Amino acid sequence: MEKFTTLQSTMVPLPIEDIDTDQIIPARFLKATSREGFGNNLFRDWRYNKDDSPKDFVLNDDTYTGAILVAGRNFGCGSSREHAAWALADYGFRVVVSSFFADIFKGNALNNGLLPVQVSDEFLNTLIQVVKANPKIECLVNLKEQTIKCGALEEQFEIGAYKKECLLNGYDDIDYLVSMKNKIEEYEKKAITI
Repeated sequence: MEKFTTLQSTMVPLPIEDIDTDQIIPARFLKATSREGFGNNLFRDWRYNKDDSPKDFVLNDDTYTGAILVAGRNFGCGSSREHAAWALADYGFRVVVSSFFADIFKGNALNNGLLPVQVSDEFLNTLIQVVKANPKIECLVNLKEQTIKCGALEEQFEIGAYKKECLLNGYDDIDYLVSMKNKIEEYEKKAITI
């Protein structure tokens, strides 16, 4: 997994509440077990008509680009498919900002190097307005300090210490255990002598 320390990027606003995992990546595209290629079908039914012609949707609008998706409240609700996090990451998003995330989506995102930044409703609403007014404005997400800044806007966000350490070091759960090998062996030696 790629390390995450800070990210400075423009943003893509998607101010829709209750975006579920079937909207993020429709079930008909869940045939692969590899993480690659899912970005092509991210928000597929919102992006394309049945004849594959593009719809009027933010991901089809060159006005908005960047590695940060700013979404409405209750992002990632619905079924527990990990493919939703895969699709967002494969498309190029590193951060999703919302005022609430479904727990399973949040866990899947963190396990796949995608940082869910949960902010207050007020911060989220203001951020969406700022991005719409100035699509070229950049936001700075600092994982170490657990802050998100955009112009004069700034807010702290919460993240568990374990997942924070994993993201900062680019670890998945196995990598984390491997990084603790010496401490585990030391503990085992002490436990055997007791």
